[in-house]
Amino acid sequence: MAKNKLLLVDGNSVAFRAFFALHNSLERFKNKNGLHTNAIYAFHNMFENVMDREKPTHVLVAFDAGKTTFRTEMYSDYKGGRSKTPGEFREQLPYIRELLAGLGVKHYELDNYEADDIIGTLAKQAAESEFDVVVLSGDRDLTQLASDRITVDITVKGVSDIESYTPEHVAEKYDGLTPEQIIDMKGLAGDTSDNYPGVTKVGEKTAIKLLNQYGSVEGVYEHIDEMKQSKMKENLINDKEQAFLSKKLATIATDAPVKVSLDELAYFGKNLDKLIAFYKEMDFKQFLSKLDVQEEPTELEDIQFEVVSEFEASMFTDDSALYVEMLEDNYHLADIVGVAWGNTHKIYATSELAIFDHPDFKAWLEKSNGKKVYDAKRTYVALNRYSTKTQGINFDVLLASYLLDTNDNSNDIAGVAQHYGYTEIQSDEQIYGKGAKKGLPEDEEVFFNHLARKVKAIQFLSNHLQKELEDKKQDKLFYQMELPLSIILAEMEIAGITVNAQRLQQMRGEFSSRLQEIEQRIHEEAGEVFNINSPKQLGVILFEKMKLPVIKKTKTGYSTAVDVLEQLREKAPIVDDILNYRQIAKIQSTYVEGLLKVIQSDNKVHTRYIQTLTQTGRLSSVDPNLQNIPIRLEEGRKIRQAFVPKEDNWLIYSSDYSQIELRVLAHISGDEHLKEAFREGMDIHSSTAMRIFGVSEEEVTSNMRRDAKAVNFGIVYGISDYGLSQNLGITRKAAQQYIDTYFENYPDVKRYMEESVREAKDKGYAATLYNRRRYLPDINSRNFNIRSFAERTAINTPIQGSAADILKLAMIELDKRLKASDLKATMLLQVHDELVFEVPESELEALDALVKEVMEQTVQLDVPLITDSSWGKTWYDAK
Repeated sequence: MAKNKLLLVDGNSVAFRAFFALHNSLERFKNKNGLHTNAIYAFHNMFENVMDREKPTHVLVAFDAGKTTFRTEMYSDYKGGRSKTPGEFREQLPYIRELLAGLGVKHYELDNYEADDIIGTLAKQAAESEFDVVVLSGDRDLTQLASDRITVDITVKGVSDIESYTPEHVAEKYDGLTPEQIIDMKGLAGDTSDNYPGVTKVGEKTAIKLLNQYGSVEGVYEHIDEMKQSKMKENLINDKEQAFLSKKLATIATDAPVKVSLDELAYFGKNLDKLIAFYKEMDFKQFLSKLDVQEEPTELEDIQFEVVSEFEASMFTDDSALYVEMLEDNYHLADIVGVAWGNTHKIYATSELAIFDHPDFKAWLEKSNGKKVYDAKRTYVALNRYSTKTQGINFDVLLASYLLDTNDNSNDIAGVAQHYGYTEIQSDEQIYGKGAKKGLPEDEEVFFNHLARKVKAIQFLSNHLQKELEDKKQDKLFYQMELPLSIILAEMEIAGITVNAQRLQQMRGEFSSRLQEIEQRIHEEAGEVFNINSPKQLGVILFEKMKLPVIKKTKTGYSTAVDVLEQLREKAPIVDDILNYRQIAKIQSTYVEGLLKVIQSDNKVHTRYIQTLTQTGRLSSVDPNLQNIPIRLEEGRKIRQAFVPKEDNWLIYSSDYSQIELRVLAHISGDEHLKEAFREGMDIHSSTAMRIFGVSEEEVTSNMRRDAKAVNFGIVYGISDYGLSQNLGITRKAAQQYIDTYFENYPDVKRYMEESVREAKDKGYAATLYNRRRYLPDINSRNFNIRSFAERTAINTPIQGSAADILKLAMIELDKRLKASDLKATMLLQVHDELVFEVPESELEALDALVKEVMEQTVQLDVPLITDSSWGKTWYDAK
């Protein structure tokens, strides 16, 4: 017979964690009635995860009944001082109870008691009945319940990172204490979260020390007379009553008058009728689709269109919308399955690919006649496969919607349409399905209807988005930067970059040999052969056999995550070898093997640039991602050896901006000391080191420069004393001193930071020099951590975003100048602040002069923009 297992969930605690896990997306998570749903959504995900992991036979979610309990009767200030619960969270709690009903899970609350007491009582009953018990909460008070049969899972970060407390883990975490002694620790140290006092000046460490010596609060006071006279002894004597009261307050009741039996908690699965209705009410389409429940067809108004298989010039008119349909993301390779086009008077649709050879269609595409599209780059690349250079795209709904709100971009027309109140279109998922089931609908009429609706939506949205761009003064950003750039990126993608597959295969062999050498060394250091890629086996070797200190435990054993191993690097040579092994193995699988898979028949890779993803305006790259090659490692840098020009007498040429973000900071802040350093061509990190450490240029050491560099870049990202102390391995006090000294020397940088935050609080967004906006819904949050992140974002966005904008403007000007010249050189890649070209050797000097001039002069700042250029037979040699 299967073992009974009871899952007990602290409903209020986990729901609160869920609320803050998705708090940054608070305004995105609303249903059609305006109800916030972020806590419901995250709670659902957490609950499903824990159910899948634990597979309990019995389940209960316990909630607090109210603020008044037997503890507030004992101590009126119990939980006093807590900030008021956000209304956005409170409004979701009743719906979490509704969700649980749909999930087939019982919930329960008890007057005068907390959820902890319900959990404590049922956990004890279940353990006595030989159940295994798992408790889930964000409150460490519950760790006192841990026993041989009861495991307490505490949510560490968000709702997915779990720390499991068993009696062994409690002992490890609290220097030998038993779970029962957690109550005594709280009695002595108090609890700021629940606002009970403990003993003055006795913290957790002191409490643990006392308990290891005397066993309990009672034991401490039985031996109080034996203690040496000290301030601590005096505090213990004075606060004796508080210590015993705090212990009482910390003790979870295991005998509460709970009126629910274990048999009533048996889990029989979901109540699908209730759950489907709930998902629909909350607009949880993703959860609905996982149930494989078909949504009822949306009632749409009829739309007039014509399906055609023969084409004539009169069908192709000015000021039309155009949509090219492909069912796969990679538009370089995906089959085109249909085309639709038209204006407000007439819409046409076809699946006949003969249209691409029709002279009237080709002539229309190549004419500058005001075409509106959804994703200009995708459209341009797809049509280029039929040797058509599309001209005259004058509006892109995807790009415009992204610029207007980077928090709400969608890759589906229906998503954008819904955001703007246009409902006469269904999503691609509704029409085509998803995953393995994705495909054209059996009824052709449904397919053509969907294409026609996309054309109509593009027409409708274009007018609305155009007006909003003008109202927000973002029309120049759209028409002069993002739209022309989309076509330049399309041409770069089409050009691709040549990859030497033979060199990659050679590297595969080199890395394999290297991995075998490291593996052998690791086995020798361990004294036995084991699977290095198995966290479980590795944990046993490191923490049981080699006795290295345990940093962190997971549900399944010891953590061997990178951050854990980094802390152990100095303890044993094997750790360094394991980290190297992992890095090389990742480079081998992700880049060597990964690149070999995506080389096309022209011996090139054709990456796709995502123009509408990042919040700052930076581009990202996929299929393959050429921006993430790990160039700090020599093995990673070597990957660039495989990227070569298309012909033997050509070179790869690279140019990147030198410290562009710090130069932008100097310009935006107007700080004279920062500007002076750049104008005089000084090394900015050495200049900062001179000011922070009060030394001359000759006295700046490499360590001083390193520390100053960390401060410079830390300031750009709004770093805290804690963050800087971690980066530099110094105390928080020393880190704060660095920051204070920096601001003393660069006062206008501090002023800029304060003004950026103030302005963002007023406007609700931060903006770049070119009015690229990033909305910050959390900038006025009452939660300190959430608000602090938004404030750091307000400081960084104008800097990082303006740097991205400057590079884009340089790319547009370079494209224009290259096309106007006789040069054959081609712009191939953009990687962060770097542009990569291929160029005939004979044109190198001319290209170098042109690139330097354009990148350094297109945008004029208060400080000079400087580029570093290099070239060679491979991308590796060009660095």
